[in-house]
Amino acid sequence: GGAPLGREVAERFVAVFPNVQIVQGYGLTESSGSVASTVGPEESKAYGSVGKLASHLQAKIVDPSTGEALGPGQRGELWVRGPLVMKGYVGDDKATAETVDSEGWLKTGDLCYFNEDGFLYIVDRLKELIKYKGYQVPPAELEHILQSHPEIADAAVIGYPDEDAGQLPMAFIVRQPGSNLTGQQVMDYVAKHVAPYKKVRRVAFVNAITKSPAGKILRRELVQQAMSMGASKL
Repeated sequence: GGAPLGREVAERFVAVFPNVQIVQGYGLTESSGSVASTVGPEESKAYGSVGKLASHLQAKIVDPSTGEALGPGQRGELWVRGPLVMKGYVGDDKATAETVDSEGWLKTGDLCYFNEDGFLYIVDRLKELIKYKGYQVPPAELEHILQSHPEIADAAVIGYPDEDAGQLPMAFIVRQPGSNLTGQQVMDYVAKHVAPYKKVRRVAFVNAITKSPAGKILRRELVQQAMSMGASKL
């Protein structure tokens, strides 16, 4: 899938199938295989993590603005380097230069962090971060909170263009059958769990979230949909 399995789902699964071990991992085409994975029963209990770095790779978390390497617990872009990392894109020198630096570091485009024990956590895609008044807001973090609401069947968050703020966090919500959940209730629920700059500031209710056949949220289409519907600020 496109995201790590959370603690709640993993524990429910293991309760039903106690002899089954859940293994999580992370990789991308440009890395030619796995970047990180959980190995063994103890590592598999690191819920929400994609595991520890593969032995053939080096990695660092980099501040996207300054290029500075960051320490444990700090969020930034994941860069990896190793013998299996691609040399570049055939016939596309520009894309290669943007993705792989002169020292062979592959810029994954993923916002991540390592904890003190070396477990890797994927937060979101850098290009999908919402820019609100100079702050960066990961839509996946808000979606996780929204999907924990008992009256929400599915949710997606986008950056709604705004002249003053740059972008406003906007939620598309699919209600559970029979729910009368309001937009204000949605915003209040999120506000209880996040810093003020991460609050959802617009809400639209839909019958289904626009996704690709693989289940990836199509955020560009949702932005276009939001602009066309003129979603009201609640």
